[in-house]
Amino acid sequence: MTALEPRDGADAAHLAPPATDDHSPDPLSDIPLAAVEGVLGRTYRALSIGIVSVVFLIAFEATAVGTAMPVAARELNGIPLYAFAFSAYFTTSLFAMVLSGQWADRRGPLQPLATGITAFGVGLLLSGAATSMWVFIAGRAVQGLGGGLVIVALYVVIGRAYPERIRPAILAAFAASWVIPSVVGPLASGTVTEHLGWRWVFVGIPVLIVIPLVLALPAIRRTASGPADPAAATEPYDRRRIRLALGISAGAGLLQYAGQELNWLALLPAALGVALLVPAVRGLLPTGTVRAGRGLPSVVLLRGVAAGSFIAAESFVPLMLVTQRGLSPTMAGLSLAVGGATWALGSFVQSRPRMEPHRERLMVSGMVLVAASIAVAPSVLIEGVPVWTVAVAWAFGCFGMGMVIASTSVLLLKLSAPEEAGSNSAALQISDGLSNVLLLAGGGAAFAALGGGAVGAAAHGAVEAGASGSHPGAFAAVFLPMAGVALVGAWVATRVVVREKWRYHSGPIRWYRSGMAMNLRLRDDQTEALKQRAEQEGTSMHAILLQAVDDYLARTAQQAIVRKTAKEQAAKWSELMERLK
Repeated sequence: MTALEPRDGADAAHLAPPATDDHSPDPLSDIPLAAVEGVLGRTYRALSIGIVSVVFLIAFEATAVGTAMPVAARELNGIPLYAFAFSAYFTTSLFAMVLSGQWADRRGPLQPLATGITAFGVGLLLSGAATSMWVFIAGRAVQGLGGGLVIVALYVVIGRAYPERIRPAILAAFAASWVIPSVVGPLASGTVTEHLGWRWVFVGIPVLIVIPLVLALPAIRRTASGPADPAAATEPYDRRRIRLALGISAGAGLLQYAGQELNWLALLPAALGVALLVPAVRGLLPTGTVRAGRGLPSVVLLRGVAAGSFIAAESFVPLMLVTQRGLSPTMAGLSLAVGGATWALGSFVQSRPRMEPHRERLMVSGMVLVAASIAVAPSVLIEGVPVWTVAVAWAFGCFGMGMVIASTSVLLLKLSAPEEAGSNSAALQISDGLSNVLLLAGGGAAFAALGGGAVGAAAHGAVEAGASGSHPGAFAAVFLPMAGVALVGAWVATRVVVREKWRYHSGPIRWYRSGMAMNLRLRDDQTEALKQRAEQEGTSMHAILLQAVDDYLARTAQQAIVRKTAKEQAAKWSELMERLK
């Protein structure tokens, strides 16, 4: 037993450090708890569960309502207006996205989110109670207003409430929230439609709105309410952007209509739609989006290219399997269900911290997978190709989409100032929604021009009569061009990261980033050595210098903690050390 080991209670009390009322804090206590927590940590738990519940609600609505829609249209004698039930949602959501961005930037995301969730529920109730197809379409339009308000407000919440290091994780949770609805939604909706009627699908979903309202809104009020800079003067709403938003919604709707009417008269609404869209796109999307300018413009463009090409192709997969290979609608829908899981997996992969330096490569690889899956899907038109080929191809395509879509959201928030997060998020969603409308209209026009109308008419009897009306060219005219669009997206993905501009001088190194300039004066031999090391490691001089700064800050912070701890412990044990002398 050594002299410093207490033999009994008395010795222990004698050798213990002096008691004080002021307990010394843990040396790491100065680090805020939120700085080290994950999305389910105490600080973010209620908020994370709440906003993921909102996304879950949207996902369940999309899958369940899509299953009940054909029955609703048939009972309301609205088959000729069937497509407008979808386009009404997209066109009104385009306007709502712009409004939500301005609203969230000026007042915070709480009000547009609450209003959007309420409008979403009202639209469902209106459609569920409809007695005519036009009332049903009006309900879908109200839903679109709510959906547009909600999706942009959610991105603003993420940008304000979550630190950059865990944003990929919450976006991965968004993707994961689609997994269960993608499998359960069609089955539950089909069962309810068959036994209770299609109206209960629309009327029943709004009950779920209570869950996200209770969980999300109080947490958002605590963490992300109000303007980004409360001290700054509130800017008035940009009326020009609101007018452009109305123009982009009307233009998209006109083009959708023209794509369905294959006659000379359709050229008039098509021309008017283009006249409305061109100035609206130029005014609402970041400068350089159309030409794939580096950085934010390419991020916004990539979102549209990826979403539009994939959704336009996916819309025709069930119809192809039912009419050309004789599958039942349920089996055709379930062939895509595994994609929900692989999409979530792709989003999870991009959320890993070790993947952050390779985000650009992930996005390029993801778009290549998307293009390959779209190109492989129509191979089932060949009788000898197994039907499950589509399920496998689509699983890989959804994996790629999971990496790309979540990454575009991460990069957009990273490249946006807090006061611009709403407007830029709106631009991202406008690119997404507009590309869906335009590519669906283009694909639908090509499909109809090559005999797709006959395929669609035969689809209702395909289950009983087997595959009918073989028109492989009509389907190929949709899938192959969309695969080409996805390949263009792979090129756009190489431009999402801004390359720092280096200028080499005899003395200083100068770099520019985010509008700021910094000079770093090095000797010539230091500059040359740094350049050679960067080439050897396959990185940039800028990256090495940033790593050096990070290492220095971490090292000095650790040294400060050590010095502080040593000082505190020395004071605590000073009396004991004096007695041992």
